[in-house]
Amino acid sequence: MSSIKIELGGYQPPTSVHNRAAEIFGEELAKRVGEAVDYAMDGNMPESKGIKAFDLPALVEAGDLTMCYFASSYLAERVPEVAIFDLPFVVKSREKAYAALDGELGDLLKEKFLSEMGVRILGFWDNGFRHFTNGVREIRTPADCDGLKMRSMSSEVHQEFFRLLGFEPTFVDVADLVAKVKSGEIDAQENPLTNTYRFGTYHYHRHITLTGHFFGMVLVMVNNEIFESWPDNVQQAVQDSIDIATKAQRGFAQAEDDEVMAALDPAENDVVELSDDERQAFQDAVTPLVAKHRARLGDRLFELVE
Repeated sequence: MSSIKIELGGYQPPTSVHNRAAEIFGEELAKRVGEAVDYAMDGNMPESKGIKAFDLPALVEAGDLTMCYFASSYLAERVPEVAIFDLPFVVKSREKAYAALDGELGDLLKEKFLSEMGVRILGFWDNGFRHFTNGVREIRTPADCDGLKMRSMSSEVHQEFFRLLGFEPTFVDVADLVAKVKSGEIDAQENPLTNTYRFGTYHYHRHITLTGHFFGMVLVMVNNEIFESWPDNVQQAVQDSIDIATKAQRGFAQAEDDEVMAALDPAENDVVELSDDERQAFQDAVTPLVAKHRARLGDRLFELVE
C-alpha cells in the first residue's frame, strides 16, 4: 500500500516561527503513523517555485496543495469574520486572542471556512503584533506618517487604516517585500518583529515604532475533500500533530519578540516605544474605521477578543 502524500506549503525563511512549527508537525505525524504518510514541507514556495504567497490558499482550495499556513488578513473577503484581526488596536492580549480562537470564535471560523472555501482549519497560529518600520524618519504621531509609501497586504481594511494615518498604501506581495524595501520603492512597512528581523528589512529601515496596531493570526488549512479521504487514524494523527505544533508555534512567537529586541543594535536601529498618550492619538485617528466595522461585524466578535 502506497503512502499518503501530504505537502505543506509556506512562504517564509527556514528559521521562521511558522516553518519551525511545521517541522514539528511533521515530526509528530511521523511518530503517530510512520511510513503510512509521506510528509513534505516546502516552507518558502515563493523562492523554491516562484509561487506568490497570495496564491497558496487557492492551491489548497483546488486540491493542488494539501495544506498551507496563511495570514488571515488576505481572506477577509471570503470570510468577513476574520476581519476582527484586521482592526487596529482591538486585540491587546495574546492570551485573550488564544482563548477566543481555541473556543467560540475558532469554532465559528472553522465552520465558515469549510462552507465558503472547502478548507478545514486545523489550527490558529500566532503571527505577532505588528509594528511600523521605515527608513525616513521617527514615527511618534499620525502626522509623522504623512506621505510615506506604506507596503500593504491585499486588504481593504489595512489600506483604509493606513490612509487614515496619512500613509500612502501600496500592495506588495511578501515575496517582493525585501527588494522593494531595499530599493526604496516603499518607505515603510509593518510586520511582527520576527518578520522584520528574519526578512532582514531592519537593515534598510532604521526606525521601528512599537505600535502593536494589529495582532496577526495565521490559519493552518487543509483541503477538506483530501482530508476526509484519509483513514480515520491519519485524520486524527494530523489533528493531534497540529495541536502540538500550534502550542510550540505560539511559544516560538512570544519568545521571538524578546529575542529580536535583544538582537537589534541601537547603533543601527532606533526603537520607539509609544507613551500612553501617543498610542491614544493613533487610536483616535482610526476610530471611524473601528466603529464602521463594529457595526458590520457585531458586538459579539469584539467581546471575544477585546
